[in-house]
Amino acid sequence: MNTIVAFCFLVILALLLFSISFGLRFYEGRRRKSLVSMLRTVTENGEEHHVNLLIDDTVKKMESGNSKNISERLTEMLSESGLDWTLRRLYISMGVAFFIGAIVGLRVPFAVPPLLRALATGLCASVLPLLIVSKKRSARMGELETQLPDALDFLSRSMRAGHAFSISLEMVGEEISDPLGQEFRALFNELNLGASLERAFANFAKRVPIPDTRFFSSAVLLQRQTGGNLSEILNRLSHIIRERFRLKGQVKAASAHGRLTATILTLLPIATLVGLVITSPGYLDPLLNSPSGRKLIELGVVAQVVGNFFIRKIIKIKV
Repeated sequence: MNTIVAFCFLVILALLLFSISFGLRFYEGRRRKSLVSMLRTVTENGEEHHVNLLIDDTVKKMESGNSKNISERLTEMLSESGLDWTLRRLYISMGVAFFIGAIVGLRVPFAVPPLLRALATGLCASVLPLLIVSKKRSARMGELETQLPDALDFLSRSMRAGHAFSISLEMVGEEISDPLGQEFRALFNELNLGASLERAFANFAKRVPIPDTRFFSSAVLLQRQTGGNLSEILNRLSHIIRERFRLKGQVKAASAHGRLTATILTLLPIATLVGLVITSPGYLDPLLNSPSGRKLIELGVVAQVVGNFFIRKIIKIKV
């Protein structure tokens, strides 16, 4: 009995030590990877080119003529979402979702060939990981936009108190909560490791792809070239961003009825169809088996998509 207890204790102790060792190696690898990435950014070869950060990303793509492939876009989306996902993990999640959706599609009692059902439900389910990443990215971008005015005010007050610009950046990174604090810490680390101001702020604007960061980066670079009171510039920029938030809130409140209408009109036919399939499985068979019924379904789907598209275009107002 004592031998069994001692053996179990040794096994548990070994597993505990192995878990601790694996965790330490994992976090050490992540820290090393982050440091190597920053060093690569600082020491990359090539001439320094002036980058106009105020130009929109779509204009830059049109001017360069180079379009990113799907892997690069997905990698960029994962980085902007803040999720600790790799591209391989995203692909695996999409494959698992496709497999589960295909199995569910085979179980659904619907007057459609099984292979077509499995393919349709599998494709719909495989989009779910992308929707999660997109949702996380949108939420993170919203948090960054909300935190930026406070960070600019903090930076302006710190410089007005007599601190140097680099020290002010470090203080902002320490005092502002994540995710914006993390980006300011990365900006300070790049500058501290010897990167030029233009390259560091270009990377900052690339990591935080919102218009306000481009305005902030361009203001800092322009002030370094021409001079001026940077504290006052940042204070006014913070005021402009807050006024834009206020106007955006008014527009969002005015368009709430249209967004609700678009959501109801889109989901109501789908909910009705699902309810009929569950309560009366054979009720829609005459509609699905006749050629005219299938054409009506196709026209209805097209009309739903077109109607939702135009409603979204009407109520979407850029501020």
